[in-house]
Amino acid sequence: MSEATIADHIPTPAREQLKVAALGPWAWLRTNLLGSWWSTAVTLVLGYVIVRVVFSLFEWGFVHAVWTVPYGPTGIADTSVCQNAKGVGACWAVLADKYRLILFGRYPYDEQWRPAVVVLLFIGLYVVTGMRRFWRKELALIWIATLTLVGILMWGGVFGLPEVTEDYWGGLPITLILATFGLAFAFPLAVLVALGRRSTRLPAVKMLCVLYVEIIRGVPLISVLFMASVMFPLFMPAGVNVDKLLRAQIAFILFAGAYLAEVVRGGLQALPKGQAEAADALGLSYWKKTSFIILPQALRLVIPPLVNTFIGFFKDTSLVLIIGLFDLLTMGKVALSDPPWQSFSTEVYIGLAVVYIAFCFAMSKYSRSLERDLNRSRAR
Repeated sequence: MSEATIADHIPTPAREQLKVAALGPWAWLRTNLLGSWWSTAVTLVLGYVIVRVVFSLFEWGFVHAVWTVPYGPTGIADTSVCQNAKGVGACWAVLADKYRLILFGRYPYDEQWRPAVVVLLFIGLYVVTGMRRFWRKELALIWIATLTLVGILMWGGVFGLPEVTEDYWGGLPITLILATFGLAFAFPLAVLVALGRRSTRLPAVKMLCVLYVEIIRGVPLISVLFMASVMFPLFMPAGVNVDKLLRAQIAFILFAGAYLAEVVRGGLQALPKGQAEAADALGLSYWKKTSFIILPQALRLVIPPLVNTFIGFFKDTSLVLIIGLFDLLTMGKVALSDPPWQSFSTEVYIGLAVVYIAFCFAMSKYSRSLERDLNRSRAR
């Protein structure tokens, strides 16, 4: 087939894009941004605004920024330098002074290496889980070993580590613990609820799944956390006290499970019935059909909404303040309660935003690459 014949089979818009790409960036610029007088005007105005904003932020955040401040004999920071630069430059010294409190909360200062290692363990666990070559049965053992080590490091009381109760936990480890355990247990619960809601042979199970999803989705997360903190202990036997971290974790699992169940159910409904009929023709049992044929294809279809739900619940861990837990965002607010730093909330919240964006962007980036790899066979 000649090049002219191949070009004839290319759609007109794609053909135009190929021509523009062949001519270089100036042709692309003229075609997309300077194609008419109004397009040129909008491009110039937006370009001017973007340049001014970026230049102003660069001056405020780097050129005129204050990175360190002197400390007095009593160890109190002298923030006069930052006060003089207020409105002109950022005072990043607040992060240098309060980063341990923000990241690790009230955990004993000499033992803060333990939550630091916990954060690294969680990141390593996410990386290993994201690698497809580790998607084997051994991955469950890696999760169990890592989470056990996290518990040993955070609680202590063994191997010569001083015991630290949950009352002293805070910061980034709390956020990662709630998000990781919550989503790890909520996802299999969501799969079971989604399958139960689609069941035709077990009407009682279907009704229970429908009630669970509708009730949980009908109330805000703050209400579920409040109920877990106040009402849950009332149903426990006398003398049995469940710590508030576990109560918050249960609330997150139940809440995330309901939302993830609807996402999974959407993937199951989007799958053609021919897949289930083909599995039935092969004589596969219900669980084999579901595990090896239905669920893998259904989950592949709903990767974007699944990751979107993961990201949402990772950020929703900040709501645990309602029951007295101090996550990353709450510890940022606690750091600002120190009188010398009360007027520098912008810098603290920017630092917190960078941490949240880093984790959320990593999840989003991974989901796009995973979706592209899993759908590569379908595009052929």
